[in-house]
Amino acid sequence: MTTEARSLPKADHVAVVRARRSLGARLAEGVGGGLVRVFLIVVGLFWLVPTIGLLLSSLRSPSDMSASGWWTVFSKPSQLTVESYQKLLENSDITNSLLNTVLITVPATVLVVVIGSLAGYAFAWMEFPGRDWWFLGVVGLLVVPVQVALIPIAELFGKIGLFGTVFGVVLFHTGFGLPFAVFLLRNFFAEIPRELLEAARLDGAGELRLFTRVVLPLGGPAIASLGIFQFLWVWNDMLVALVFTKSGSQPITVALQTQVRQFGNNIDVLAPGAFISMVIPLAVFFAFQRQFVSGVMAGAVK
Repeated sequence: MTTEARSLPKADHVAVVRARRSLGARLAEGVGGGLVRVFLIVVGLFWLVPTIGLLLSSLRSPSDMSASGWWTVFSKPSQLTVESYQKLLENSDITNSLLNTVLITVPATVLVVVIGSLAGYAFAWMEFPGRDWWFLGVVGLLVVPVQVALIPIAELFGKIGLFGTVFGVVLFHTGFGLPFAVFLLRNFFAEIPRELLEAARLDGAGELRLFTRVVLPLGGPAIASLGIFQFLWVWNDMLVALVFTKSGSQPITVALQTQVRQFGNNIDVLAPGAFISMVIPLAVFFAFQRQFVSGVMAGAVK
């Protein structure tokens, strides 16, 4: 900076600095505010168009859907009706499959979170023979594709009577969700300051009390992130459900696919069923989005 620039008043000095900046830097500063926000809002609205279209389609009658597109609702609001949802509730295949989805997703998520938390704490802070080798084995399981294990596990479940049951699908999702859960939570728990754990031990806390009173509260964001990931993965799964379920244990994804194959023109049932299948995981995500963001940011900072 020259002597002349130093002698200028503060306002003139700022003007000189801005004038010497490159054109690209000045343009980036100009569009870095409101224009970028408007652009992101427009992108977000375009991203929501399929969801809005599915919702409006589920609220229209089959004759209206065959006659025009869903966007005509904005000019003719009288097309909106809940008749399709009434038919959906009368369809036992869809309602039973929705219940099966809940019975599969909730236990598979809870088991992965509970077992993964206990194992992550053990690998992070407990000493036992071969701890590092066991953890390397868990990390190695992350690279095993689900498709490789479908046929062998299906044969195993068939021999022990678990094939085609909800419990068998829960076991499969739990087994394949645990390696990532242990890896994620072990790395997060390992970043907890050792001084906190040592202070709790000096106060007489055992391992279980230490885990429940110190580690779990500090690891809440990471556990919430894991729970969201596991819930979304299991809820939206179709491959495992196609292989391991039968007609009485099918989740909503398989039931909707079966409806399309058997009754290709029953859009009045498929549209509300697909919307319900989509909106429930969205509601779960938005309900826990604060914990999810906290977990992501905590992992980034550490």
